[in-house]
Amino acid sequence: MKIFGNSSTSPGVKPARGVERLTRRSSGLHELARLLQSEEPLCVLDIGSTSAANIRYLTERGHKIYSEDLLEASTDPGLVTEDEDGQRVLDQKVFFTENLAYAAGKFDLVLCWNLADYLDESLVKPVVARLWSMMKPGAVLLAFFHTREAGPDAPCYRYHIVSPDTLEMQHVQTRRGGAVEGFRLQRVFNNRHIENLFRDFTSIKFFLTRDNVREVLVVR
Repeated sequence: MKIFGNSSTSPGVKPARGVERLTRRSSGLHELARLLQSEEPLCVLDIGSTSAANIRYLTERGHKIYSEDLLEASTDPGLVTEDEDGQRVLDQKVFFTENLAYAAGKFDLVLCWNLADYLDESLVKPVVARLWSMMKPGAVLLAFFHTREAGPDAPCYRYHIVSPDTLEMQHVQTRRGGAVEGFRLQRVFNNRHIENLFRDFTSIKFFLTRDNVREVLVVR
C-alpha cells in the first residue's frame, strides 16, 4: 500500500462553492441498479457530506437513507492522541462513540465512496470492521479507490447520484488557517490490499475505469 504524507484538517468541511460539478459513469452504481429497484424498502448508509441528490434519488424509490460524513468527523482535533510509540493516531473509542452508532445488521447498502483513500490511517480498518457489523448478511458496499497514477494531489470528490449509472462529482474542500484547501490523498491501495481490507466479506468485484479510480463492490 503506497502511503502519502498525513495532513491535519479542521472541522467545517464542505463542497467548494462555485465549482462546476463533473460527471462520470459508474459501473459499480450500474451494478446496484437492480438492487435499488427493489420493491422492498432498503436501509442505506451514505458515508459522505449530505447530498440532497442522493436523498432524493433513494427516497423517491422508497428507500430509507442515513448520512454520516465520516471524513469531516475525523478532523475533530479532540480525537488526536498518541500510540505506544508516540505516533499520532485518532482515538477510536471516542470516534465510534459519536459516529456509526447503529445496531448490528441494520443496513442493506453502504455507499462508502472514496473514504478509505482520504481517511486517517488509524481509522481505516476499524471503520470497515464497524461497517461489516452494521450490514445485513448479503448486504452490499460500494467503494472507490484511486490507482497510483492518480498521484497525491488527486482531489477529493463528493458523489451525487443522478441516474442509475451516472454520478456528479463535487470537489470537497476544508478551511484551515484561514485558507481553503482540499483533502490530501493519504494512500493508494492495490488489489491485494483492497482484498485484505475486506477479507471478512463474502465476495468482492472490481471495476476498472479510465479516470484512475478503481470501483469495488463487496458483499457482506
